[in-house]
Amino acid sequence: MSSAEPRPDFYRFHQGEKTLSFAESEYEARLEKLRAHMAEEVIDACILTSMQCIAYYSGFLYCAFGRPYALVVTASDTVTISAGIDAAQPWRRGYGDNITYTDWQRNNYWRAIRSVTGTCMSIGIEADHLTIAQTTLLEEFLTPSAIVDVASACMRQRMHKSPAELDLIRAGAQVADIGGYAIKDAIKPGAREIDIAMAGRDAMELEIARRFPEAEYRDTWVWFQSGINTDGAHNPVTSRPLEAGDILSLNCFPMINGYYTALERTLFVETVDPASLKIWEANIAAHELGISLLKPGISCAEVTDRINAFFADRDLLQYRTFGYGHSFGVLSHYYGREAGLELREDIDTVLEPGMVLSMEPMLTIPQGQPGAGGYREHDILILTEDGNENITAYPFGPDFNVIP
Repeated sequence: MSSAEPRPDFYRFHQGEKTLSFAESEYEARLEKLRAHMAEEVIDACILTSMQCIAYYSGFLYCAFGRPYALVVTASDTVTISAGIDAAQPWRRGYGDNITYTDWQRNNYWRAIRSVTGTCMSIGIEADHLTIAQTTLLEEFLTPSAIVDVASACMRQRMHKSPAELDLIRAGAQVADIGGYAIKDAIKPGAREIDIAMAGRDAMELEIARRFPEAEYRDTWVWFQSGINTDGAHNPVTSRPLEAGDILSLNCFPMINGYYTALERTLFVETVDPASLKIWEANIAAHELGISLLKPGISCAEVTDRINAFFADRDLLQYRTFGYGHSFGVLSHYYGREAGLELREDIDTVLEPGMVLSMEPMLTIPQGQPGAGGYREHDILILTEDGNENITAYPFGPDFNVIP
């Protein structure tokens, strides 16, 4: 383009070979279900904006850095809309077409979207993600005949994993176990949380690279907590050195092509006192009960009520801090959430084969009380026709996790 030519609002920049997380047939199957929903709801085009939905239907996982992204799906087209800073990477890593918008003038993002959707159409959006400001711009640039929320429908579709997804999730669980063993080997009095966490992260990233040589490597992380830092499930890593008798919380999170898996375990350094052991064993018993309950036909709320009753009978329910498990798939600590498949009192979703959930009861005993600290075990379960398949292999309990 010469200096005399006008600078474009958007363009197509396609170079290199496409490298997808799954076969093209996997994305076509996902899009077919989305388009069936669009036909039922008389939606002309969906403008998906969340990291999880764009990655689920195209394979491209964006890095926003303050810029908007989209996947536009019509009856015939699948087009990611990305910023110029990413060049051709969104095209190489995404199924379908890609349009790059420029920042020569404000709102070229919406001009690029309009080139695919046209105007005066019925538009599907993720209402739980599209901001008020962007919705205003949608109405200005597209003058839609109707706006329909498709977030819940997309979430329900993501709850049911395909065979290809299940294979990836199984691999992720195995990688998490490898991280767990690396962390266990690094635990000793005087070692810092940060150093132990790095040992687990490095082991997982190397294993992901070995198993998935064509993947993009990012976002794998470890939260390794000790002492008072175990009181919250999402407490960041610190430089606190370990001491004999410390309660520990091991949390491994390998990320493979946007898919999250996890391993979480309670451990102790060298010794565990009687009060702590009693709490730990009660939480383990709740964990085992919860695993036995995860089977088709039971609702999330029913599972929660059963575990609540177990803790209440032992005068421990007041120490529970959050729900007992959640779904897996395209999610991380900063994107994605299949809120309709969480083990909480207010979720009435009935479990079905092909769903994937964690079982992760946690008790937090306040400082100053016997057994103070946070206790949590976490396994990943694939729902089968008549029960579940536990794909987490790292052992739980004091026989293995009191580290001499």
